[in-house]
Amino acid sequence: MAFYLLVSHGSNDPRPDIAMQKLAQWVANKLSPGKNLVGTATLELNSQPLHQQIQTFIHTLKTSHDQQNDQHLIIIPLFLLPGVHVTQDIPNEVNLAQRAVNGQITLELRPYLGSHPEIINLLLQMINHLNCQANILLAHGSRLAASQILVENIAANIGAFPAFLRREGSLELQVQKLVKCGYRQIAILPYFLFPGGITDAIAATVEKLKLQFPQVCFPLANTLAEQETFPGLIYQIIKEEKTLG
Repeated sequence: MAFYLLVSHGSNDPRPDIAMQKLAQWVANKLSPGKNLVGTATLELNSQPLHQQIQTFIHTLKTSHDQQNDQHLIIIPLFLLPGVHVTQDIPNEVNLAQRAVNGQITLELRPYLGSHPEIINLLLQMINHLNCQANILLAHGSRLAASQILVENIAANIGAFPAFLRREGSLELQVQKLVKCGYRQIAILPYFLFPGGITDAIAATVEKLKLQFPQVCFPLANTLAEQETFPGLIYQIIKEEKTLG
């Protein structure tokens, strides 16, 4: 029997955790109603480090489900970019947890969410829904050049223009360029999973842009996890993993 653990970054804002809990419950009910096959954990801002959260979840599984020799836990990182958290931190935590459980259950770390091709389709759905002349894909940005290039490639694949929060004035500069080119409908697509303090700040910046360019319409999309089809995407990923397994 396979169990699943959805791992997110973690936040002091309660909204991401609430969204994670709802997502896990939705996917669990879709997989097997009445059985708690899906849990959640965070890499940061938790009272326990991730490897201990994994052990706690395994303990819960052992006490609530019949023991089976083929039990294994599939860990799915809900991260959009392959930064240090994805390439180093999470694998290290999973290795610590695997050693701690000492073969009681097999842990499988799967690819991060942003590497799934359906993310592109989800972004295209958002663009089609907003139906604007131009679109800006706004990501957090990273010190890693590879992550930045990946965002730029994603933007190119969906016909959008990239902007980064880590670069001061990046969004404003991109807007200025598009306005000079004659665009009067410019959609902002936050490349973030959950609403929180960062997306609140983005919304505030968009309000300032509306004042600066009153002739331009700036629709602001919701985060990826707020899209209606997002839970189905996570379910699809899990079903694919079950088939591969």
